[in-house]
Amino acid sequence: MENMIQVRNLVKKYKKASEAAVNDISFNVREGEFFAFLGPNGAGKSTTISILTTTLSMTSGNISIAGFDLEREANKVRSNIGIIFQNPSLDVELTAEENIRLHVSIYGTYKFRPFYQMMPIAYKQRIEELAEMVGLKENLFKEIKTFSGGMKRKLEIIRGLMHNPKILFLDEPTQGLDAASRHSLWEYLNRIRIEENITIFLTTHYLEEAESADRICVINKGKITMMGTPEQIKSELMTEKYMVIDANDKKSLKDELSTLGATFIETVQGIKVVYQDPTPQYLLSGLTTPLTKLNIYQPTLEKAYLDLVKEGDEL
Repeated sequence: MENMIQVRNLVKKYKKASEAAVNDISFNVREGEFFAFLGPNGAGKSTTISILTTTLSMTSGNISIAGFDLEREANKVRSNIGIIFQNPSLDVELTAEENIRLHVSIYGTYKFRPFYQMMPIAYKQRIEELAEMVGLKENLFKEIKTFSGGMKRKLEIIRGLMHNPKILFLDEPTQGLDAASRHSLWEYLNRIRIEENITIFLTTHYLEEAESADRICVINKGKITMMGTPEQIKSELMTEKYMVIDANDKKSLKDELSTLGATFIETVQGIKVVYQDPTPQYLLSGLTTPLTKLNIYQPTLEKAYLDLVKEGDEL
């Protein structure tokens, strides 16, 4: 599978700064991959995405985007990427279609025409196809001032995909949206990713969004601290899985756990049983003592991420 993004030894140091904002990081993003880039504020996350989208120069390193060198072929890089930033950049006095028409003319995708009817057939087909895909077809010719936050995000998706980019950069795309709007937006993004075979590069503070990524890269203090699938990260950072169980006959329960070779301790909440298998089924199936409590605790990406960031702060 082709690498759509290749980053080698990227360094960015701002003038007068004592340390580099991004300090010698390297990673690849494959074609069609959903890649999540996580990090706390000031970690180097925004600096990296600004460099990848050609809005900020790097101090040193080598970067290839969609097969083009970032420094020598910046215009070709821009023609192959779409960007959705966390702060909407729409003209609320214009209609949705007028915003898109102005955008594609500025970027040279289509020559500007004063009226929609005068635009090329290819433009009309593309905008209607994308509007149908994200559920905005009935609102294309309405003013932006009437749009909700979720509708504005969907419009930005259309705008970012008009030129058929190979890579879509999403910088905190659901910032400020309510839970229902976030869920709806991700349904459309996942559909677009599959139907358009687009590589997605995401930065987000909503860790549940990163749970769906193919791979996650965590950056802290300018360095990549971990990279892998969500399950790999959770597995490496949180090896302890446990359940809390209880019974009226505690002695019988503890005797059975000992016979099964389980690791457990008695707490005020009940008996905490640590297990290594994917599920505690093998332990539960071996118990005959009736249980009065059963709570299973699985590691979450959020807990793993917070542990990783905290570990980095202590170094």
